[in-house]
Amino acid sequence: MEEQNTTREPETSRSKRASDDDSKSALSPAEDGSHDGSVRKGCEPFAQSQRSKLQNRRACINQQINKEMRMRAGAENLFRATTNNKVKETVALELSYVNSNLQLLKEELEDLNSNMEVYQTESESVNVPMIPLGLKETKEVDFTIPIQDFICEHYGEDSSLYRRHINELMELRQAMRTPSRNQTGLELLMEYYKQLYFLDQRFFPPHRNLGVHFHWYDSLTGVPSCQRALAFEKGSVLFNIGALYTQMGARQDRSTAAGIERAIDAFQRAAGAFNYLKENFSNAPSLDMSGPALSMLVRLMLAQVQECVFESVTLGAHHTNVVSLLRLAQEAARVSDVYLLAQQSMRQPLMKDYVPFSWASMVRVKSEHFCALSHYFAAVALCQRALREEVTEDAEKVFLDFYVGARAGTPLGQILRDSEKRRTFGKGHLRHAVMRHEEALRLHSVCKILRKMDILQDVLTATHKRSLDKYSQLDREDDFDQTAEAPDIRPQSQRTANVTALDFSSVKVDDLFQRLGPLSVFCAGARWGPARVIRLPATEGGLGVTLRGDSPVLVAGVLAGGCADEAGLREGDYIVAVDGHDCKWAKHGQVVHLLQKRNGGNGGNGGNGGNGGNGGVQLAVVTLHSQQTQAEKRLVALPSGVSGKDVGGQRVTSAAKGRSSASFLKWNRKKREGDRTCDKAGGAFNRSSGTIRDAQDMY
Repeated sequence: MEEQNTTREPETSRSKRASDDDSKSALSPAEDGSHDGSVRKGCEPFAQSQRSKLQNRRACINQQINKEMRMRAGAENLFRATTNNKVKETVALELSYVNSNLQLLKEELEDLNSNMEVYQTESESVNVPMIPLGLKETKEVDFTIPIQDFICEHYGEDSSLYRRHINELMELRQAMRTPSRNQTGLELLMEYYKQLYFLDQRFFPPHRNLGVHFHWYDSLTGVPSCQRALAFEKGSVLFNIGALYTQMGARQDRSTAAGIERAIDAFQRAAGAFNYLKENFSNAPSLDMSGPALSMLVRLMLAQVQECVFESVTLGAHHTNVVSLLRLAQEAARVSDVYLLAQQSMRQPLMKDYVPFSWASMVRVKSEHFCALSHYFAAVALCQRALREEVTEDAEKVFLDFYVGARAGTPLGQILRDSEKRRTFGKGHLRHAVMRHEEALRLHSVCKILRKMDILQDVLTATHKRSLDKYSQLDREDDFDQTAEAPDIRPQSQRTANVTALDFSSVKVDDLFQRLGPLSVFCAGARWGPARVIRLPATEGGLGVTLRGDSPVLVAGVLAGGCADEAGLREGDYIVAVDGHDCKWAKHGQVVHLLQKRNGGNGGNGGNGGNGGNGGVQLAVVTLHSQQTQAEKRLVALPSGVSGKDVGGQRVTSAAKGRSSASFLKWNRKKREGDRTCDKAGGAFNRSSGTIRDAQDMY
């Protein structure tokens, strides 16, 4: 498989951007919207690699499923509306064809989702295949008109100045649809996910909707879902981050210690992504992002982590002493136990008919396989020839705690010292191992997808033959006594699989629309009037205004009867420009310097920028509306990571399973996603004058 990983190059060099759409200022480099931006590009979906072909085919099937579901919804509406029996018969026949096509498409998609070999490593070492997860597909989204309209209406600025920024956002979203299966692809998804935080603050106010529809398809069934809530977009991207980690974990070469560690890290981070999604989002519109499905995925990922831990224990070490063999048997029992938990989560009511049959079969096969391995290693430990000499205090201690619950019959310590009892007891373990191996082979044979996986069949056949050979060595012709029943082995591991939380600070992201101003004030939740132009004449007695704060500078007080008061400047105004120089990002001292420089009080020769050479200074100011409710203020000022309330109340359309869209209205965030590196949206308009620590003086 040859991945098409390229570096993203914009159509024009960032160093040669046209200057006609930027009003640059020496006050701050951030005010013209310039930033490093994304330099990444997704994989070419039509490239001739197996994974690209698979993803392209998945996208086509999803589109066909969407078309069939639309046809079914229309036919069902017509069937309910018409009273003509002949029309009803025709529509019923059409519905049967549509449902048949849908079933075939879903089965084909399930086969593609079950194509685990595409994501496996190319190493020649024999490893049991892992279960990866395919990415959620999505339709293209055009942000151009909604964002431009919002900039004109809400921010009162020329939206044409932000065409490049909107294009960069859309290029980033297009690229994240086909991320490469490596760290670059993860950074691409994380970059877009973090940009959604800024997008939410800038253009998605709590009291209205931007009108952008986000279409995503279920990862396993292809059922389409559509919402206008940005939380749906965030959750889907986060799901793809976890899915990409599963693909990276499955492709690692687990014949080396480094490869096993990389696989463990990938699966644990995948579990962290799914767990974060489960804890922070509720009432998902698609089944793959529902609570039961995410819980199942977390268990599945942790089971695969435990399997990698078992492989790391067996790697390179020759287990010949009793203690190491008993430990190895408990490690295998632990893997079997966690796969059994994953199997139980797949049997839940909502999951039983949702999880692909190949996944459920693979989990059952692995549970039986590792249970058989645990009994095999226990038998080898009991039947060591040099066991009598190796009986130590550590061996007895491990053996006494080896089984689940108390065991009736001969004491375990006595069994260790009696070769015949050890042989009989070992035969019991081997008998159990052979039975479990045969059950694993049976489960493997009934699944069409698993039968195509030669590596899995080779592993199961080899381990089964090994247990049979060992049983033949211990069996005797004169052995007429009944074979002892082997008790259950206590699951225990030297290393427990844990969920690794996502590191949102690993990718640094700049706000694409930072030219609009600091997010603490210039956000979608804030409400202010149009910018006013204030002309202050040159005067030697000062302007009569008190300034406070940074980015932007706040007019904290206006002297009654002074120059500023007569010109119309009011307390609570924010200075956004001085003589045409953008001051949204300016510091307190920078604005003061401009005012003093432009004011003609020192000779009147400093201010000709905005007053035609007549001296004085021209200010552009905005005023936040006083009728803004305290609830809105608190929402705008909500720090990153603190719980925000519903983003619901929006009309959602979905044809999934013919259900009404009303069932999707409540898919909201429990918490606002924590982008620890983003600026907290604590609004300056929300602070009392005593809490601002910046300089304050009368000018």
